[in-house]
Amino acid sequence: MGQFFKFTFASCLGVFLAFILMGVIGIAVIASATAGADKPASIEPNSVLQLSLDAVIPDHTNNAEISSFELKNTEIQGLHDILEAIRLAKTDRDIKGIYFDTETLFTGFANTRAIHQALRDFRESGKFVVAYGRYFDQNSYYLASVADYIGVHPIGLVDLRGYGAQIPFLKDMLDKLGIRMDVFYAGKFKSATEPFRRNEMSPENKIQVREYLNEIYQGMIADISENRRISPAKLESAINAYAGAEPHEALSQGLIDHVGHADQAQDTIRSLIGLDPDEKIRFVSLKNYYQNRKPDTDYGVKDKVAVVFAEGSIVDGKGANGSVGDEKYVDIVDRIRKDKNIKAVVLRVNSPGGSAMASENIWRALMRLKDSDKPLVVSMGDYAASGGYYIASPADSIFAEAGTLTGSIGVFTLFPNVSKLLDEKIGIHFDTVNTGAFSNALTPFFDLSERENRIMQMRTDSIYSLFLQRVAEGRNLTIAAVNEIAQGRVWTGSKAVTLGLADGLGDLSDATAAAARMAGLSDYRTVTYPKVLDPLQQLLQDFMQENAALSLTHLLRGDLAEWQRQVKYMEEMLQYQGAQARLPFVLTRQ
Repeated sequence: MGQFFKFTFASCLGVFLAFILMGVIGIAVIASATAGADKPASIEPNSVLQLSLDAVIPDHTNNAEISSFELKNTEIQGLHDILEAIRLAKTDRDIKGIYFDTETLFTGFANTRAIHQALRDFRESGKFVVAYGRYFDQNSYYLASVADYIGVHPIGLVDLRGYGAQIPFLKDMLDKLGIRMDVFYAGKFKSATEPFRRNEMSPENKIQVREYLNEIYQGMIADISENRRISPAKLESAINAYAGAEPHEALSQGLIDHVGHADQAQDTIRSLIGLDPDEKIRFVSLKNYYQNRKPDTDYGVKDKVAVVFAEGSIVDGKGANGSVGDEKYVDIVDRIRKDKNIKAVVLRVNSPGGSAMASENIWRALMRLKDSDKPLVVSMGDYAASGGYYIASPADSIFAEAGTLTGSIGVFTLFPNVSKLLDEKIGIHFDTVNTGAFSNALTPFFDLSERENRIMQMRTDSIYSLFLQRVAEGRNLTIAAVNEIAQGRVWTGSKAVTLGLADGLGDLSDATAAAARMAGLSDYRTVTYPKVLDPLQQLLQDFMQENAALSLTHLLRGDLAEWQRQVKYMEEMLQYQGAQARLPFVLTRQ
C-alpha cells in the first residue's frame, strides 16, 4: 500500500508540475503575441541601423532549428528580411547610416555576398557605413570591408587568411574499432564517402575543391580590393603574411582604419551625423526597423506568386524547421497547385541534398505542379547540390548566384559492417537459419557476399541513372551530356551557367520577377512557404508533442556554436537510410 501511495503521489506531482510549466509557457506565448500585435517603436530622425548578425541566418525568417525550452529565444531574422531592411533603409530619410558590429557570421558564400552587395548599394547611395569589432572573422570582415570606417579593438584581430579545406578521415579509427563501412557510390567526384574508405582526399576531390575555392577566393579578393582601394597583389600579400593577426599591422596594410575602442567608433558616427560629443546615438535594431518599415501586404490583390523556401537537408518524413521533409513539401506543393489564385511559383533552394527517395518524391510533386501550367522558377542560395539540384531540375528557369555551390549530381550508399567488432572485440557471435538465399542478407552482422555487393552497387547505379535522366529532361540535355558534367562534381553558380545547369546569375528577387513575367502578371503579391512558428510558439508545440527531445545540436550555443554545423552533419550521417544524394562536406568561410 505504501508503494501505491508513493507512485500515486509522484504521478500527481508530475501532472501538477506539467500544468505549471504549460501555464508559464502559455503566458509567455500570449505575452509574445500581444507584444507582436503592438506597433514597434517608431523610427526617429537621425537614427542609425545596427547590424548585429550574430546568429545563424536562414533564408526564411524563423525557418531554423530552434532550441526548445529556451524562453529567451527571439525571432531569427531571415536573409531576405535582412536584405529588404537594408534596401528600405537606403532611401529612408530617418536612417543616416549603418553601424556594423558583427564579429562572427554564420552563413555561406552566396548569402554573405548578397549581404555584401546590399551594404555596398547602401553606401553608394551616399550614406555611411561604420564597422567596429573586437575581432572580425573572414565572413564578417568581408562585409565590414564595405565600410567607410573599420575599427578593431587594440587586442583584437582580423582573421583574414583565405579559404582552405579540412576533411577528417575515419577509416583507420573504424578499422581499429572493428567497424567497416561498405561503400557504394556513382560518380568519380562523389566524395562524401571518402572519409569512410580512404585516409586522404582522392585526386578528383582535390581538383574540384581547389577549383571552386580558388574561384570564390578570387571573387573575395576582387571585392575587398575595390572596397579598401588596395591592389589585389598587396591584399594577397597581406593575407599570406596573416597581417590581420596584429591590429597595428592590419592598420599599416590598409585592412582597417583605426585601432581603438567601441566608444571611439561611435564618436565617428556622432561626427558623421553632426551630433554633440555626449549626445546619444539613436540606434535601431534590424528587427525593429524591418517590423516598422516593411510594406503592408495588399490583400486586395488576388494574383499571387508563391515563394517556397527549401532549405536544409532533404529528409524522409515531415522534417523539422531548417530541413526539407518530403511529406511536408509534397503537401505544400500540392496545395499550391490547387490554389487558383497562385499563378507562378519560385522554389528557393538552399540545400546540400540528402535522401534520394525524398528528393524524387518532391521532384514528382513539382512535375505535377508544372502540369497545371504554373511557371516554376528556381532561385539557388548557398547550396543547391545533389538532392538540392535534383529538386531544382524541373524548373522552367534556374537562377544561381556566383557563390552558389551546385551540381554534385551523384549518389552514394553507406552500409555499416560491425561483424569484426562483435566477433573479435566484444565476443558476440551470430548464427543463422535460412529459408531463402537472401533471408539473412544485407545485415551489419556478417560480411556482404559478392552477390549482395553487386545488388547494392546495382541499386546505387540505378538511382544515379534516374538522377541523370531527371536532369536531362529538365535541362533539355542528353543523358550523355549530363553524365559528362555530373559524376558527383561540385560547381560554382557561375560555372553552372556556362555548363547549362543554370540559366543565369540572379537572386531571389530576379527569380520572382521572372516567374511573374512568365505568368503574365503585372500586379501581384507574394506568399511564402512553409509557414513557420515564432520561437515561443515552437516551444509550446514541442512541449505538447509526445517524446519531444533535445538533440545535441540544440545544446550547442554560445562559445560552442561553431561546432553546431559539424555535429548536425554527423547526426545526419548516422541517421542515413537508403541511397543519398547530398553534398560531400560541411563548408564554412574560414
